[in-house]
Amino acid sequence: MNSSIAHPELFATYKRAKADAAHKFGLISTVANKGPKAVQAAVDTSARADKRRDSFAKKLRALGVVLED
Repeated sequence: MNSSIAHPELFATYKRAKADAAHKFGLISTVANKGPKAVQAAVDTSARADKRRDSFAKKLRALGVVLED
């Protein structure tokens, strides 16, 4: 990661989105015993969180920030 980030708010938002995506992915196994509808809802929520994280990552890369995942 670049040490001098010109847009710290965007980077902080990306980090929150990354943590949220990881949390939502973990919920899939938590709701596994609740049935297929609950699993599908968790998968859909996780996918939206992943898209949000990827969107922020794309904006950061456009600014020249190198992300290490």
